Amino acid sequence: MNEIIKEDNKIEHLIYEIRGKQVMLDSDLAKLYHCKNGTKTINLAVKRHIKRFPERFMFRLTKEEYYEILRFHSETLELEKGKYSKYLPYVFTEQGVAMLATVLRTEVAEDVSIAIMDAFVMMRKYISTNLIEQKYINNQVMKNTEDIKVLQESFSKFEKESKRNEIYFNK
Repeated sequence: MNEIIKEDNKIEHLIYEIRGKQVMLDSDLAKLYHCKNGTKTINLAVKRHIKRFPERFMFRLTKEEYYEILRFHSETLELEKGKYSKYLPYVFTEQGVAMLATVLRTEVAEDVSIAIMDAFVMMRKYISTNLIEQKYINNQVMKNTEDIKVLQESFSKFEKESKRNEIYFNK
């Protein structure tokens, strides 16, 4: 399995969030699955079994979404015409990747699919943990904000009382 997925090609780094869904690019999947003809192999497999791939499993990126991914890889990337594929890539959700594994016939498809599913699960746990931590921090901030408000009101009352006493004693 370690031979299949190299350290510099960690699956977690190949998962993007687009349209509120975690997805993987067809080109990344083609590399992971060792498809001889790249994305062409994936596209043909999907076309042969198109009913298995509703839009919630797979969809085509818009230019803006694709360029955003490219920019993510290289902040200084100049998006020259003709430098990249003339076709916008497809992306696959977790369910789409699982379905793709059932229609691809590469030697490593089963092992890679398991690794990809594990990566999606790990990403969900990571996001969930961060949301819980963020909620805790937000609750602490709200509590502290309320405490600060009470203190400010107390100081304000104290200042008013102090001014009243000052006027009384200065007369």
